[in-house]
Amino acid sequence: MSVLRTLRPLAQTATRASLPRTTVLNNTRRFLNTDTAPVLYSAHATVKGARTGHVDGDDLKVDLTMAKALGGPGDKGKTNPEELFAAGYGACFQSAMNASAASLKVRMPDNPEDSVVKTTVHLVGDMKKLDMGLRVNMKVSVKGLNEKDLAKVIERAKEVCPYSRATKGNITTNIEVEQLN
Repeated sequence: MSVLRTLRPLAQTATRASLPRTTVLNNTRRFLNTDTAPVLYSAHATVKGARTGHVDGDDLKVDLTMAKALGGPGDKGKTNPEELFAAGYGACFQSAMNASAASLKVRMPDNPEDSVVKTTVHLVGDMKKLDMGLRVNMKVSVKGLNEKDLAKVIERAKEVCPYSRATKGNITTNIEVEQLN
């Protein structure tokens, strides 16, 4: 038994020494308790009629339709929850990119046409089994930033965007990056 007590620490040290060492850079993790954090802004919406109804918000009036792909009419001039989510996530992510760039001392383009986020929200799963979820594809196109700076801005935006933080571990978000010339 005393031989095991002597050999065990030596074996553990040898195992640790043989493992590759990695250095973790910028391992900043933000902890925000959303239950107690101060409220910065509140949005309100009242929905009547579900996917084929109407939304009233503080500054929003929107008619909803069931997408054709889901068996609905896909009425022109009306929207659906996935389009609203795509718009909100895309706008929030782009704002997070701008704030992140400023904090990283990277200058984003002044012209709105030179920084574009296209977001596609996919409703996935099985409607008959009521087993559905979302998947997001985002295409980020920016003019005038080098690849390294753009990658830093996007990585930081993923950390600070409230939508990215809320969906992390819940929804797959694929981001494609394109540099505009």
